[in-house]
Amino acid sequence: MSGVWVFKNGIIRLLDYNSSHEGLGQRRRKVLVHIATNQVVTSYEMLERMLLPLGWERYYDDPDLFQFHKSFHTMHLISLPKDFNKLKSIHLYDIVVKSRPNVFEVRDLV
Repeated sequence: MSGVWVFKNGIIRLLDYNSSHEGLGQRRRKVLVHIATNQVVTSYEMLERMLLPLGWERYYDDPDLFQFHKSFHTMHLISLPKDFNKLKSIHLYDIVVKSRPNVFEVRDLV
């Protein structure tokens, strides 16, 4: 991933030139795609239906988050904002990395 590190409002983050042009006021929206069906994940219910067969279970510990954990005694936990519309690309990449390879991918919304 290429980009530039920016320090803003006390937070440092990497701006990826391929996915955002913050200085120009333009930002490409990212979507999570289930590779097998080529479907864009549009709700938590849809995401849950795709994660359950992969061994993920809903975790109800925090009422402010929508969470999944692996059922086979692993440390993997996916924590997402309660509101699906507040998902950010970092949440999408977390799902991709923690699920099995070639199950999900993040794409630019066209």
